Amino acid sequence: MPNRRVILVLFASAFAMVGTGVRADAPAPIHFDQQAFDAAQKAGKPILVEITAPWCPACKAQAPILGKLRSDPRFRDLQTFTIDFDTEKDLMHKFGAKLQSTLICFKGTTEIGRSIGETQPEWIEAQLEKAI
Repeated sequence: MPNRRVILVLFASAFAMVGTGVRADAPAPIHFDQQAFDAAQKAGKPILVEITAPWCPACKAQAPILGKLRSDPRFRDLQTFTIDFDTEKDLMHKFGAKLQSTLICFKGTTEIGRSIGETQPEWIEAQLEKAI
């Protein structure tokens, strides 16, 4: 039987998710995997590639915005792949990215937009909408 501490932690987590508008079942971003990326492109899925760094203030500002958008039913099919700016220079080169906080949207195999350092929720949402 769960103790009070576990119940309080679960309650606090659920409350925090409600307060941010992020659903617990929102699709989480996955670390970039070439096979999964190729499969998503082949299936014609909407794709977001996020290039992030743990020390980046813009990346930290983008995270809750993207989390909230991923929980929106309109973006339920959005596949999100993350690339670490500090350790994955080969992938950055592959995508032609030079900076952290870069968001690249694809509709299937076609790149439909990219932004760098964007933290305005409505602009990020507009970019993701192009992919769906």
